[in-house]
Amino acid sequence: MNQNQQTENFRSEMPPPLAPRPLNLPEPWETTLPNQLGLALIEDHRLPLISFRLAFRSGDASDPAHLPGLTDMLSHLVSEGTETRTSRQIAEEIERLGATLSVGSSSDITTIAASSLSIYASEILELIADIVSHSTFPQNEVDLARENTKQLLIQQRAQPGFLASERMAKVIFGEHPYSSVSPTDEMLDALTRDDLLAFRRSRFIPNNAVMIVIGDFERASLLTQIEDQFKSWTAGQITRPGSPALPKRIERTIYLVDRPGSAQSNIVIANESITRTSPDYFPMLLMHTILGANASSRLFMNLREHKGYTYGAYSSLDARRLAGTFRATAEVRTAVTGASLHEFFFELNRIRDEAVSAEEITNAKSYLTGVFPIRIETQDGLIDQLVNIKTFDLPDDYLSVYRDRVSAVTTEQIQAVAHKYVTPGKAAIVIVGDAAEIAEQIKPYAEKIEVYDTEGNRKQ
Repeated sequence: MNQNQQTENFRSEMPPPLAPRPLNLPEPWETTLPNQLGLALIEDHRLPLISFRLAFRSGDASDPAHLPGLTDMLSHLVSEGTETRTSRQIAEEIERLGATLSVGSSSDITTIAASSLSIYASEILELIADIVSHSTFPQNEVDLARENTKQLLIQQRAQPGFLASERMAKVIFGEHPYSSVSPTDEMLDALTRDDLLAFRRSRFIPNNAVMIVIGDFERASLLTQIEDQFKSWTAGQITRPGSPALPKRIERTIYLVDRPGSAQSNIVIANESITRTSPDYFPMLLMHTILGANASSRLFMNLREHKGYTYGAYSSLDARRLAGTFRATAEVRTAVTGASLHEFFFELNRIRDEAVSAEEITNAKSYLTGVFPIRIETQDGLIDQLVNIKTFDLPDDYLSVYRDRVSAVTTEQIQAVAHKYVTPGKAAIVIVGDAAEIAEQIKPYAEKIEVYDTEGNRKQ
């Protein structure tokens, strides 16, 4: 082979992946305080920074049936005033310290996150303790949040992505708590300050929480501060959401959300899938990576690169504590809605019926094991992984064996989970688009079609 040929091969061939480097993960020091608050501390003296996560094992799925979205409102309002601080004083204190403090929730978790220079650790810790135990939900802040959320709901209903997610949640989860994706106008009108206070007291309890701290601190000193700040915080009764069976589909149904004049169709194809602790998690992760996780996956290459139907087509693996879904999604031009469904089902059937290639599984493993160290190299990245481990009851060695678990997945396992969880014949299909333009296109792809307006009402 001459030099020109060697140069040409070098330019056209992907270089081999580098050998994995040791992770050198720090070992958390763990204890449980007398009030049953779990604690995990990791000293990291490389930079003068400290990060806190106080994570509660209750999220949006814990909302009362008559107040859907209550956890979301609690997250917005819990830092808007305490017995000794106004909303403005809290904001000014955070700004003075050059710190960050945020509260957020998902279906299964509510998290208070804060970070600052390590010299301000005691101030941040005191602020966290204050909003956890002494937030007052001032009436003016509740009223403002109510009106802002109503305006946000109006904006969301103009977004096809929100409409698709809302309808799919109702279709897949039925009566399950996961079926609610946002507050409702009725809930917002009914919400009172007393509801928020009672809900905070019942959910923000130490025996339902874990605090994780990573940063530049001395363990003995920080432990003393934490014990002092939370010594009056008492344990309570933990209430877990119910987990009714999900609806069973015996036919392929399209749920069409009519959005007249829409230039695109937002397509979501979904099946019930795994929980986060399922033994099928890693084979599903590899299957998802090959099928639609990124811009080199099958769905993207087919619908965008080969067909030009969309800017991007992807899959998503949503594995939660009580249930999960596997979805394939894209926003496509209205004129090719039917053709896009054809390509989606081609790829969904192919991942079930044909073994993935050696090149695909090798590339997927290289990608997952390659990006993993990047995700945990910062304090925030590592602490977020530890929150998942603690709140989803994952094995303590999850991070250290992650790459081994990925590398151990076989082609046969990928096909087995695809055959088990990707079932196109029973898929729920949600399409948000102009019904007048796409109704005839989509008829061949479903045994039944239900049509809804953008407010969620079924049309006759």
